[in-house]
Amino acid sequence: MIRKASLLLVGALMGAAAVTTMSQMPLNVSATANAAATDTYRQLNLFGDVFERVRSDYVEVPDDAQLIESAINGMLTSLDPHSSYMSPKSFRDMQVQTRGEFGGLGIEVTMEEGLVKVVSPIDETPAAKAGVLAGDLITYIDGEQVQGLTLNEAVEKMRGPVNTDIIVTIRREGRAEPFDITITRDIIRIRSVRWREEEDVGYVRVTQFNEQTFDGLKKGIEETTAAIGEDNLKGYIIDLRNNPGGLLDQAIAVSDAFLDRGEIVSTRGREAEETQRYNARAGDLTDGKPVIILVNGGSASASEIVAGALQDHRRATILGTRSFGKGSVQTIIPLGANGAIRLTTARYYTPSGNSIQAKGIVPDIEALQELPEELVGRVETRGEAGLRGHLEAEGEEQSGSQAYVPPDPEDDTQLKMALDLLRGVQVNSAFPPVSDSAAVKN
Repeated sequence: MIRKASLLLVGALMGAAAVTTMSQMPLNVSATANAAATDTYRQLNLFGDVFERVRSDYVEVPDDAQLIESAINGMLTSLDPHSSYMSPKSFRDMQVQTRGEFGGLGIEVTMEEGLVKVVSPIDETPAAKAGVLAGDLITYIDGEQVQGLTLNEAVEKMRGPVNTDIIVTIRREGRAEPFDITITRDIIRIRSVRWREEEDVGYVRVTQFNEQTFDGLKKGIEETTAAIGEDNLKGYIIDLRNNPGGLLDQAIAVSDAFLDRGEIVSTRGREAEETQRYNARAGDLTDGKPVIILVNGGSASASEIVAGALQDHRRATILGTRSFGKGSVQTIIPLGANGAIRLTTARYYTPSGNSIQAKGIVPDIEALQELPEELVGRVETRGEAGLRGHLEAEGEEQSGSQAYVPPDPEDDTQLKMALDLLRGVQVNSAFPPVSDSAAVKN
């Protein structure tokens, strides 16, 4: 690839280094190329003229550095919802977050129509405990209007000292009026994988893909297998609901944990030579036990890589509702002491060659969650296809769906169905998946 990155982000956060190479310029430059270059320089001169006019004539003396930073961020955010500029502090915070510990509220967010949109609250964090839901729009932060702020500026305002309160004003679909939620800031320690035994079934919940994820998955599988006993173990449920994504290498490692061979995912940039393919290595941590993966409208990016890989290889049955549909890869390109840029550099494709950009992963078995009366019609997410300026899909766009997980497993319709399928209480033609060697190229 032209760009070489130490870490790639397919969801929320990543760290990377980038190198750009240039081929030799041809001796003859066409008139069309000359005209295009001239037009570009003319536009850059226009920017310089506007910059100088603002510096000299604005009602108050502006901060030159802030003007440049805002211009850069405006250029990047106009490309798509996931490209942006990160100040040095934001870059440092991002690097900390990928390690799984940071200060904040515990929500993954994006920007939609000038407002902060919650992609997913992270399990057992202040935001989740306060009742923030996927799909909520944050309109005010401590009484200050969000409209007009960049995503980084809004995120910065939500950060603050531990044990201090912040009031966010929420606009939620299905509620006539916005309402306030008070959240107490805390140190967010992301334990990205949790597990438990559901009698004869191993349940593994993956909340995001950070540097700890594969190790946590491996430990969870080993401990539940030992506790249940391999002879009694009916299979595994891997819960990726409301998982917003994270590091590409961790998504690949988690997929590889269940596969012996074959392609896991490919990423394709602007040029054909930028295509990268990632393949599985021999070794299945579950020794071929049946696997059901739970997804919903809050399952994005790295989650969709795992679901798409195991679905295409007929290794797992996907149960739930259509996923978020974020099929793009962002590279973080450091700018030395000036922070970094987060730039969309590729789309990713499932092993069968399908892009889920603005389409999502369609589950093998659709299962809607039974909702409390007060949440009916209020927990739908429009997904990637609903974000302004998103990369267009290859084909018909449709992504996002219901994004609610009940706090009590006893009320969890999707979990109960998965358990019944693994135990043979329910029967469905999609489970277990029928192996098809022609489904993907191995």
